[in-house]
Amino acid sequence: MNSADLGRRVGVPSTALFTDQYELTMVQAALKAGTADRRSVFEAFTRRLPEGRRYGVIAGVGRVLDAVENFHFDDEMLTFLRERSIVDGPTLDWLADYRFRGDIWGYPEGEVYFPGSPVLRVEGSFAECVLLETVILSILNHDSAIAAAASRMSAAAGGRGLIEMGARRTHELSAVASARAAYVGGFDTTSDLAAGFRYNIPTVGTSAHAFTLLHDTERDAFRAQVDSLGRGTTLLVDTYDVAEAVRTAVETAGTELGAVRIDSGDLLLVAHRVRQQLDELGATSTKIVVTSDLDEYAIASLAAAPVDAYGVGTQLVTGSGHPTCSMVYKLVARADCGDPSAPLRPVAKKSLGPKSSMGGRKWAARRLDENGVAEAEVVGAGPVPAELADRQLLVELVRGGEAVAREPLDAARERHIAARSGLPMSAVQLSRGEPVIPTEYI
Repeated sequence: MNSADLGRRVGVPSTALFTDQYELTMVQAALKAGTADRRSVFEAFTRRLPEGRRYGVIAGVGRVLDAVENFHFDDEMLTFLRERSIVDGPTLDWLADYRFRGDIWGYPEGEVYFPGSPVLRVEGSFAECVLLETVILSILNHDSAIAAAASRMSAAAGGRGLIEMGARRTHELSAVASARAAYVGGFDTTSDLAAGFRYNIPTVGTSAHAFTLLHDTERDAFRAQVDSLGRGTTLLVDTYDVAEAVRTAVETAGTELGAVRIDSGDLLLVAHRVRQQLDELGATSTKIVVTSDLDEYAIASLAAAPVDAYGVGTQLVTGSGHPTCSMVYKLVARADCGDPSAPLRPVAKKSLGPKSSMGGRKWAARRLDENGVAEAEVVGAGPVPAELADRQLLVELVRGGEAVAREPLDAARERHIAARSGLPMSAVQLSRGEPVIPTEYI
């Protein structure tokens, strides 16, 4: 595999302060109590899917590997912690030497998950594992929410092209992460050049209404764009009058015009009219791209329209109404000492409310019916039943502090398509419903 397939390894600052203060104060107290080195197992999971969603999509695994690799405290950070008296001297000395040296297992990126699925399992000493809680959750909660929205949009698009174009609707760094997660979830391209630069995602883009308004006439704008970008470009045709713009576009670029973009109006009606007009003008191969605050429901409503691609922004980068997956990171097992061979004992929070959890170092497998379709997510803390041994979902991601599962982003994208196709057909229905398969605990 060519190393370039993994994306560009852009230098990033340490992720060590992408955390909550209580992670460090717990380490200080555990060091003083002599319990910091106890062998521990933490798991990330969600207790429920967002309202009405039928499956989740795990995304951000590759970014988690980067975050763990870059989690270290430099002198400036340690000075900050010392000046604020956030932790004491012995803890600062311990943090100065911090590197994660444990193991991480998890669902591979692009896989689907359900309530209770142990999507990430982090093992090591208590202190080294607890420090990673916030940064891991911030990545998984964000990226998985975007990927789930992207997956629903991808299913609704039915094979038509999808362009991620939400950079201007979110924080500049989350825009890059969103483009990456959207690609995992089934989008084809992004307008964000930073995402293309860092992750090798195909990029697209031509012009906005400002370019048309800059010129004295729409024809002048089209001519300038075609002269610069070629006949295969995409011309934006709804600045003034759509029918007149389509006519001018074909007259300017010829019947080899690549595409026209529609960004306003009744998209279903306008798309039909534009397709008819393009065909009458002989531009039968010219494609139609629609934008304008689309979500999965709007995309589904355009299934009968002669649309070739959808551009999606705001609704995608905000998770289409669900910007987080509500994943949590819980201690589920620990030993009485730091000896790697020491037996683990299950631990869990006891609660009368919805925040209870299941203790024990868990595995997960997906049981299939006689037709090879998923029928249950099986989660257990004991021996794996023989019939599920080859259906286990967790894979090794980090061994002894070293990442062992880096892969091209395309691999995660293809994995998601395969995982989604292995679910019951009702998984891609947009009507509200319960998780498409149950989670069974054994």
